[in-house]
Amino acid sequence: MNTETGLGVLQPEKYLSLETYRRNGRAVQTPVWFALAPTPAGGGSDAKIYVYTTADSGKAKRIRNNGAARIAPCDARGRVKGQWIDAHAEIVTGAEASLGMRLLNRKYIPWKQILDFLTLFARHERVVLVIRAASRPRSTN
Repeated sequence: MNTETGLGVLQPEKYLSLETYRRNGRAVQTPVWFALAPTPAGGGSDAKIYVYTTADSGKAKRIRNNGAARIAPCDARGRVKGQWIDAHAEIVTGAEASLGMRLLNRKYIPWKQILDFLTLFARHERVVLVIRAASRPRSTN
């Protein structure tokens, strides 16, 4: 997909398929909740998507190893409903992670709060991922 259309096309969607890559190059697709960060007037390349996961999840491990990713709108079961967008993902901390969690809390009220309560004693550290559209498409050779 042409990234000039921006990530705003994902705004009305509830789920996002996040494709990350194993060390051997094999792609793994995972449906995730996501929230778009508000962009400054004009949007552009500053568009960001926030996702959260456990620190020991496969997607977090794959992103630590290689930030290359692709995203596409999908349903809860991960069936892709639109075009793929080349992207880059990374784990963020501090104020940016807090912003991401606030945006996710707001978008998925009350479901995220219920999930947070139910996993209160799970003892899994959570991390926030930020995803940006790739500046140029990866080759598909």
